[in-house]
Amino acid sequence: MWPASPSGGAGHASSLLEAKASTRKMTKPIPRIITGDTLGQVDASQVPRFAGAPTFARLPRIDEVKSADIAIVGMPFDAGASFRSGARFGPSHIREASRLLRPYNPAQDAYPFELAQVVDAGDLNLNTYDILETLETIESGVTELLNFGAKPMTLGGDHTIALPILRAMHKKYGPIAVIHFDAHLDTWDTYYGAPYTHGTPFRRAAEEGLLDQTSCLHVGIRGPLYSKQDLTDDATFGFQIIRSEDFDDLGTEAIIAKMLKRVAGKPVYVSIDVDVMDPAFAPGTGTPEAGGLTSRELLRVIRALDKTNLIGADIVEVSPPYDHAQITALAACHLAYDLITTMAKAV
Repeated sequence: MWPASPSGGAGHASSLLEAKASTRKMTKPIPRIITGDTLGQVDASQVPRFAGAPTFARLPRIDEVKSADIAIVGMPFDAGASFRSGARFGPSHIREASRLLRPYNPAQDAYPFELAQVVDAGDLNLNTYDILETLETIESGVTELLNFGAKPMTLGGDHTIALPILRAMHKKYGPIAVIHFDAHLDTWDTYYGAPYTHGTPFRRAAEEGLLDQTSCLHVGIRGPLYSKQDLTDDATFGFQIIRSEDFDDLGTEAIIAKMLKRVAGKPVYVSIDVDVMDPAFAPGTGTPEAGGLTSRELLRVIRALDKTNLIGADIVEVSPPYDHAQITALAACHLAYDLITTMAKAV
């Protein structure tokens, strides 16, 4: 699905492209920041940020390197959404906002794109009309990335995509400690009788034995529920709940301590629905709820994950039609940047 080099596995079509490319002469190669064998960002001192190919943070494509430690992959799918659609456009929207990301991350005192080979693996080709086929394609795609040696940093897409990602991660890591940032539990049973939606992935994951049920967390939960029974049901799947109100009552540092204690020593997967943030900081999402986290609070918590064994992450439910001035996309790309930095520091 993602060749290790530009000539890998594309067959006759590839040879035609190479033949055509040989007739074109570029005046200069694209100037990149290169550290040893690590191919980094396009050099913003030589190429304006608003120009060039819109890969995440203007990083190289996966077919431009022989190996990768971390791969950004888009999953443009929102057929599992129950309210406002548009998250299928999320990956490209986040990539466009990420043009402003720079090489040095002062919050973590690290140069993530020097510490690890980070690449953009492009988007998976998903069938927007067939959820079951999409689940299989995602599981296969993430498995291929893991076999390539890369930890996945996924840009969604609606939250349905978390289930097949966890299926692939479980095959490599066994039961996983999930830190789920969201306004909603996403452990409901069905919507209109459908078991695979953006409101059901973590119930299905628990039922399939993918989760370490002694170590999972929901963070940022708030808003109305269908019934008090929702909380009772959720407790049976092994999640502890940190409410958005707890950030006021306990404070961010106490929440971080609780989170780190819960997942200590376990392989940790982070799943961020941007509606965990208040609509003031993430208006571009499908099911907004008042009273959420600020982007600053969420970034502070995410940066504390450098004390965990972070094996992968996703950021989902960015819906560009409802995003104003890239507010949501900017928050999302900075969250991805800090998650990538954490994974890069562990390489």
